[in-house]
Amino acid sequence: MSATYNFCAGPAMLPQAVMEKAQSELLDWNGLGTSVMEISHRSKEFIALTEQAEIDLRELMSIPSNYHVLFMHGGGRGQFSAVVNNFLGNNGKALYLVDGSWSSAAVDEAKKLAGETQIDTLNIVEKDSDTSRVSIPNLKELDQDYRYLHYCPNETVDGIEIFEELDSPWPIVADMSSNIMSREIDVSRYGLIYAGAQKNIGPSGLSIVIVKDELLQLPQLPQSSIMDYRLGVKHGSMYNTPPTFAWYLAAEVFKWLKASGGVGEVQKTNERKAGTLYQFIDSCDFYENRVAVENRSVMNVTFYLKDEALNDEFIKQAKAAGLVALKGHRSVGGMRASIYNAMPLEGVEKLVEFMTDFANKNKA
Repeated sequence: MSATYNFCAGPAMLPQAVMEKAQSELLDWNGLGTSVMEISHRSKEFIALTEQAEIDLRELMSIPSNYHVLFMHGGGRGQFSAVVNNFLGNNGKALYLVDGSWSSAAVDEAKKLAGETQIDTLNIVEKDSDTSRVSIPNLKELDQDYRYLHYCPNETVDGIEIFEELDSPWPIVADMSSNIMSREIDVSRYGLIYAGAQKNIGPSGLSIVIVKDELLQLPQLPQSSIMDYRLGVKHGSMYNTPPTFAWYLAAEVFKWLKASGGVGEVQKTNERKAGTLYQFIDSCDFYENRVAVENRSVMNVTFYLKDEALNDEFIKQAKAAGLVALKGHRSVGGMRASIYNAMPLEGVEKLVEFMTDFANKNKA
């Protein structure tokens, strides 16, 4: 049977080695004779798993000691509201940078909870014809006192990524759901990083929160206890029963990343994968990318067929060739190849081979 390569934007493919290990341990984890899904989250065996997972994540991301790591419910959208409720208080204001669909969704949630007057927005995407380009103004020139600045450095729908570190006078809150551990970053430049797990970490239902200790001193809004970062820290992410199986798989992914050489080595592979695909798209007049070169996402490569009447046939034939989930988001159309950490270079090479063959057969 030929290999199938899953380009889904999320839930996304997991490393094959991790899936095979989970399969082998499904009915008997750690020699206990039961699945990891069936044991108490407060058992010494599971506590050991969680402690090692945090150690591995801290090592992979070089997380400083004055940051807390939380394994929480709710995915990325859950953190949209948690950020507001944990940090904004009754009189605080926040600035949200908008560069695509997910940053816009975060704004909508924030305004729903805090009201229009507490949330300022700044659109940082400019369009020249069909080309999208990020333009970040000098934030220090803004005459405002914000509790935090929120942004999404990688927009999965639009295929836009911000690579530059923001120079912000306020704590930076970053939604890294789709690019966490895809490249090296300086965690100390951020007040809080959050990420839904279902792209680069594990299955859906789990979210990772990395929060600087001093942000936990900010005033809160009323909120549910399970989304309270302070309670999460106090109870070691176990104020209530956590998503244990997702935590287990995340722990295995962290081990896989370490065995792969760490984030720095994975970054090199990711850049090679994205470079291979973008180079082909630019060299073939049958396809086009509509994002400025400096803002092209390494994780989510969006592209369009010049003749969009062929879209359905492209998807059909790609699936038959073992290349699945290439259809672009319904809001933007076209195609999207999500090539997260778990996607091997061979998958991208197989996609380029198919795209070359499809173009040759369908050129006028």
